[in-house]
Formats: sequence, C-alpha cells, structure tokens
Amino acid sequence: MATRVDYHLFETVAGFVALGWNERGVASLRLPAVSVRDAERALLRHCPEARRTDPPPHVGPVVDAVIRYFAGERIDFGDVPVDLGAQDVFFDRVYARVRRLGWGETSTYGAIAKDLGAGPEYARDVGQAMAKNPVPLIVPCHRVTGAGGKIGGFSAPGGSTSKAQMLALEGVSIDAEPAVKKAAARRDEAQGGFDF
Repeated sequence: MATRVDYHLFETVAGFVALGWNERGVASLRLPAVSVRDAERALLRHCPEARRTDPPPHVGPVVDAVIRYFAGERIDFGDVPVDLGAQDVFFDRVYARVRRLGWGETSTYGAIAKDLGAGPEYARDVGQAMAKNPVPLIVPCHRVTGAGGKIGGFSAPGGSTSKAQMLALEGVSIDAEPAVKKAAARRDEAQGGFDF
C-alpha cells in the first residue's frame, strides 16, 4: 500500500511552491510556478492521491527554509528527511551524491558518474536521475551542469533560465544564453520562469 502524501502550497519571491510529505520525509517539491494552480497541478501529477493540508510542526521549518532560500539566504537542506520512493539503485546513489553539493558548489553529469565509479557513458543516466528528481532544491539538481560550462537541462518551470537564476542566487555564473534561446523558441506559456 502506498504511503499517503499530504501537501502544502505557499508563495516565495520566485513564485508558488508545492511541498508534499509523508511520515518518512519530503516526498515531492515543485519549484516556483507562476500561479498557485500551476504549482498544485505539478505536485498532483507526481502524487495524484495527495491531500492538501497545513504543514505539521516538523514540516513548517522546511517551508520556511524554501521561502528564505528564494529570498537569497544561504540555506542547507542536507538534514531534511526525504522519501524518494522506489528508485533505480543507481538513481539512489546519484541523489545521495548530489545532496552533498553545498551552496554555490557545482558538478557535472560526467563528474557525478565518475564519483560513483561509473564510466562517462553514465553521464546521461545522471541527467535522467536529475530530470526525475522528486525533490529538487532539497536534492539540488540545479547544481549539476553540463560539461564545458554548459548549463544543461532543467525540468522545472522556466527550464534552463530558472536553473541559471538559482545558481546566480548562490553566486555561480553560468552562461545559459544558448539554452535560453532554444527554450524560448519552444516555451509553452503555461511554463513561466522564476521572476526574482
């Protein structure tokens, strides 16, 4: 039987966030969207049976930390308990490694694969793990970039532009211009970027 997920919607300076949890930890986090409806819809795609409620005392500090992060405060999410659900064993290892990336610290898909003892051909698998990350920010997939100073992909609202903005918030400058132009050519209006 699946564990019930509860969720809460809240506003940050970057937009509306949806945070879902169960008794084991944070199970879903949807990065800032342009509307509360978009944030809720994104969470419910991942956790369709989730129930909206106020956060309990142990989740309130996580909500506060996310708000403070997007306001520019240096926040460490390393101690936040998470429940990533059933994952591929390699993905579990990737998530554990990426959680050790601190504020303003980046790595590449290939470097993460190498750190895990896998060959360069596993860089694509690292990218797939990042794209399927159920708790971005807490597992800081925005800190994993492409080789050669490229921004790499990002599946949150706003795509690579949002990833570059999160990195800039942490003092990391990466040229997202080529990815931004490509994304702008195919951007869906419903998927706006962070506006902070």
